[in-house]
Amino acid sequence: MTEKAEDLGEPVAYLVLREGVPAYAPSGDTFGTVAHVLADEQEDVFHGLVINTPDGPRVAPAAQVEGLFEKGVIVTGPLEQLPRPEGHQDSGLKRAWDWLVQPR
Repeated sequence: MTEKAEDLGEPVAYLVLREGVPAYAPSGDTFGTVAHVLADEQEDVFHGLVINTPDGPRVAPAAQVEGLFEKGVIVTGPLEQLPRPEGHQDSGLKRAWDWLVQPR
């Protein structure tokens, strides 16, 4: 990916960050797109991002997210060392569905 960060727009809160916006290294090179925001909305805690890269999904912990903007995010640190999401996606989706439909 060779796209460069130019005008990322205004800073935004994790609550309104759109999926699919580009993820940039501090150099301005894009390396993927935001797939999902990891957060505990009830506690208002941002945990990080799941980023789709050419090598598969990777997790950028909150400490490595330098900025969230309308048109992209900036992630610091050794990008090749970002961990892969834990567990199988299907099981995560099932847990999320089970949580959503549980009686309250």
